Amino acid sequence: MKNFIATLKNIWKIEELRNRILFTLGMLMVFRFGSYVVLPGVNPAVLETASASSGSPNDLLGLINVFTGGAFNNAAVFALGIMPYITASIIIQLLGFAVPYFQRLQQKEGESGRKKLNQITRMLTVAITLVQGGGYLTYINTLGAIDPNVPMGIFWISNILILSTGTVFAMWLGERITDRGIGNGVSLLITVGIIATLPQALVFELTSQLANNGLIIFVLELAALFGVVMATVLIVQGVRKIPIQFAKRMVGRGANQMPVAGNRDYIPLKVNAAGVMPIIFAQALMFLPATIAQFAAADNSGVIANPILRALNDFTSVPYNIVYFILVVLFTYVYTALLVNPQQYAEYLKRQNAFIPGIKPGKATADFIDAITTRITLPGSIFLGLISILPAFAAGFGVNIAFAMFFGGTSLLILVAVVLDTLQQIESHLLMRKYDGLVKSGRIQGRSRMQGIGANM
Repeated sequence: MKNFIATLKNIWKIEELRNRILFTLGMLMVFRFGSYVVLPGVNPAVLETASASSGSPNDLLGLINVFTGGAFNNAAVFALGIMPYITASIIIQLLGFAVPYFQRLQQKEGESGRKKLNQITRMLTVAITLVQGGGYLTYINTLGAIDPNVPMGIFWISNILILSTGTVFAMWLGERITDRGIGNGVSLLITVGIIATLPQALVFELTSQLANNGLIIFVLELAALFGVVMATVLIVQGVRKIPIQFAKRMVGRGANQMPVAGNRDYIPLKVNAAGVMPIIFAQALMFLPATIAQFAAADNSGVIANPILRALNDFTSVPYNIVYFILVVLFTYVYTALLVNPQQYAEYLKRQNAFIPGIKPGKATADFIDAITTRITLPGSIFLGLISILPAFAAGFGVNIAFAMFFGGTSLLILVAVVLDTLQQIESHLLMRKYDGLVKSGRIQGRSRMQGIGANM
């Protein structure tokens, strides 16, 4: 405890780090405030009642509400959050793999290309927000939460503009945090939205267990959550190190020249090279049944009539989790194949006059790296698949839905990745000024720790 307090004092002593942390906290407070500012013309009381009584508490709209920190159910100006920007970024990234123009911007045009891509991403974000804003207002209208005294034309035009402005402003907040704060701004905005629902879910679970004399069960749930988080950290940080050897070089002049062995290094191939992207892609596809269900015929009670759509709209159902698991595994292989290019590794080693011991340069090196990547992707993909369906297992064991969301899925992976990245940046500031890091018995291996050519996403 003394070491922790001393570390906090060291953080506060560094003026630049202190200012960055305070700036980040201020921007996050602004973002959270916007999550409670209700759109004009929406009746919050009617919206709260309708949201509580309509549909199943397990439906996918509840997942969207988690990512926006409750702003979705609040009909706030940040109801769409930063998610349209994430969607636009994913689209641009995929175009970078397939379209030569975007490949050139990403790989060859340097800073100017990055600026062009950022501008294209912002414009695509606005277009996506306009479309999603119309869909969100349609959802609000079906709940009967619109004030009947407000002219519908003015309501639709003004609120679509407000939702678009809210998303653009959230995007601006994220960029300012990245530039002047600590950590990745966009990731922190998502993380804060997820964490915002944790205290309420934790208190509700504790209250429920105490009412049933289940304090021991609650402690076991916390222990299970801790174990899942630790396993996630191990997989996120896990790498397969491929040793590489640089060729010998001659040192000295004339007759005094002598060969010196080259340096040794390694290529760190990440066990989970795809990160959280396979879960995001799979979840995007799983949102399609929910969208279809909104237009499908329902009975008078508001329950989805089609049993298949009803099962695929419930993230605790068996069919949903089987399909979800398979999609995550498939997308992990696809995204890893797009992200890890063995041919580029082989070419880079050849240019640097380096080689993998026992492996011939060129095609043999590329085949070797491809084989290793394929092998380590299998446990990584299975782990992602299990993480994605863990909330359903937790809910099946009696954990309330809100708290079960933190046992896996996108929420847990984002939380772990963002926290590790932010802690690594704080530790870098401390070590640069000759203070002890956040941990003395090891090192927080963030993305900057990765050496050589293997430092990928």
